[in-house]
Amino acid sequence: MSLGLTLLLALGAGLAMPLGALISQIVPLRSLVQRQELDSFVSYFGGGALLAAIALVLLPHGMQHVPVVPAALAFLCGGLVFWWLDRWLARSGGAAALLIGMLLDFVPESILLGAAAIDGSGIVWLLAGMIALQNLPEGFASWQSLRGAKQSRRYLLPVFLLAPWLGPLAAWAGYGWLSGSPMVLGGVMLFCSGGILYLIFDDIAPRAHLSRHDFPALGAVSGFLLGMVGTMLIH
Repeated sequence: MSLGLTLLLALGAGLAMPLGALISQIVPLRSLVQRQELDSFVSYFGGGALLAAIALVLLPHGMQHVPVVPAALAFLCGGLVFWWLDRWLARSGGAAALLIGMLLDFVPESILLGAAAIDGSGIVWLLAGMIALQNLPEGFASWQSLRGAKQSRRYLLPVFLLAPWLGPLAAWAGYGWLSGSPMVLGGVMLFCSGGILYLIFDDIAPRAHLSRHDFPALGAVSGFLLGMVGTMLIH
């Protein structure tokens, strides 16, 4: 796959973040309860898409090229590094921490997108779709959190419009640096899998479960289902 098309896919996946923020502003809701239910559903949907990316894309391709001991170490290190970043962001607080948290999985996944594009396989389209699926609810939830923290629209709009451009930059780095080494790429996939799995169970699942209704859990099923169907169509 050409570098230009790869960068466009990364940008398209990133644009799902401002799209999610836009949706959060235009969806008409009659009550606070409805808002909480929708926030929970969207969070679970993003978690389902993330879990699908791990189970159906990242882990299978990572384990294919990396021996068991290095694979286990890469996976564990990913979880530990994301845990450390999460603690650092929690101590830092503020809008910057929330924005960095929104990009915590987008940047490494875009690197993987660029690295996977060198062989032109269908995994690139699948990975781009999964990144977009998870960026949409992350943009939705992050906008709500930042607006709740009294951040002005004049500050947030440029940030949400510029954030997607980190995707092409990261994809370009992956295309140039990681594409020639399947073992290194597999290790990065396993590392990201451990980190993303930590994010799911540390942030997304507990936050969504604050809702008193069980309907939002269907969001996780929906997110994973779309990832599963995409994988089956590609293969």
